[in-house]
Amino acid sequence: MPAGARKSPAIDLEVGDRDVRITNPDRVYFPATGATKLDLARYYLAVGDGIVNALRERPCMLHRFPTGVDGEKVHQKRLPAGAPPWVETVRIFFPRFSRTADELCVTELASVIWAVQMSTVEFHPWNSRRADTEKPDEWRIDLDPMPLCDFAQVRQVAHVAHEVLDGLGAATGWPKTSGGKGLHIYVRIEPRWGFQDVRRAALAFAREVERRAPDLVTTAWWRRDRDPHDLFIDYNQNARDHTIACAYSVRGSAIGTVSTPVEWSEIDVVLPDDFTIATVPARYAQKGDLQAGVDDAVFDLERLLAWADRDERDGRDVPPAHEG
Repeated sequence: MPAGARKSPAIDLEVGDRDVRITNPDRVYFPATGATKLDLARYYLAVGDGIVNALRERPCMLHRFPTGVDGEKVHQKRLPAGAPPWVETVRIFFPRFSRTADELCVTELASVIWAVQMSTVEFHPWNSRRADTEKPDEWRIDLDPMPLCDFAQVRQVAHVAHEVLDGLGAATGWPKTSGGKGLHIYVRIEPRWGFQDVRRAALAFAREVERRAPDLVTTAWWRRDRDPHDLFIDYNQNARDHTIACAYSVRGSAIGTVSTPVEWSEIDVVLPDDFTIATVPARYAQKGDLQAGVDDAVFDLERLLAWADRDERDGRDVPPAHEG
């Protein structure tokens, strides 16, 4: 805000049975479009059931941009100070640092809007829930393009991944844009296994996709070993305390892109920049939450873990993961 400029007056938003105050609502958060903090809050209100479904009961790291997305980015595990008593948290222990953090645990939309008031743009939840944070119930397939990998290649790999999922008998995979240049596919799993086993299963899956599309895909652990034209299937997003933007999370881009659920039939026609805080509300009003059924499609990891055992017997070790 220029020196001497007046702050816009605060407004109160009615969110369910809560009133959430938004201060400085006219602050521009997205410079390419002029979208403001209030626009951001109204976007999350428009996709309310979807964002709550994606975050419900999960520890959540916040990506905050106090002066807008062209300013400083704050990665915040601990709940920001000043939260009202109804904002819920879950305590997480970090063995690597011998410390704990009380992270946001969304149970209602008002908590999301309060986080926006605290300058949160992106929501990055864990793949486990508060009932047992050490047992993930979500397997995340992250199709992460290297610098010279275009979106057409991402689409090709998504179809291969879909074929492998079908062959495994997975009830379904739930694709979404990343809000950047890639795609994510989520699969609900039974919360029976720890992070290490879920990550092993994710690597075994990634290696199978790599076997089927060796000219398109890499699972090389070190970035220096990856061809810049390849797509990396980032199985490490299933490690403990590794998080990615959830469905309906806005991203810290100049135009306010959104990580948006898509149908498999849309993969070949959508582009990541199609989905922004300006366009997704109308799509959501038409299609609803495309991930609404994810909790009803639970997959058993046993076959993937058998693949992991096979790969390890063949000398294909699992690279170490580091907690954040």
